[in-house]
Amino acid sequence: MSVPAGNLLAGLPDTSLPDELFTTLAETAASSGAVRIERILSTGQASPDGFWYDQGWDEFVLVVQGAARLQLEGEAERMLGPGDWMMIPAKRRHRVAWTDPAAPTVWLAVHIGEQKQPPQAAGQGKNQ
Repeated sequence: MSVPAGNLLAGLPDTSLPDELFTTLAETAASSGAVRIERILSTGQASPDGFWYDQGWDEFVLVVQGAARLQLEGEAERMLGPGDWMMIPAKRRHRVAWTDPAAPTVWLAVHIGEQKQPPQAAGQGKNQ
């Protein structure tokens, strides 16, 4: 299965456009569950060795600033920099292999179809 990916900053025009330009990057149908958008700030963190996220919902991730390497199970690591994004389908095992320890990496993550979970206690957020 092909995983859609691209760069949010690629193909920008050299001049202003007469109207806004809307481009659909990825579409998915979420018949149940919620959409959650979050900012993730990484400063050298990575998934523990042997750990894989195995989520029951789709996740769109975008590196806004910094650098990271994501790995989908069975594939080579993918280097992501500012503007690079990836649409990770539900149940597609993945892990954060590396984030830049010298500068903050800012992510935008959109969780699509996530089932509502009880709120976490303060200080118990997930690391990604």
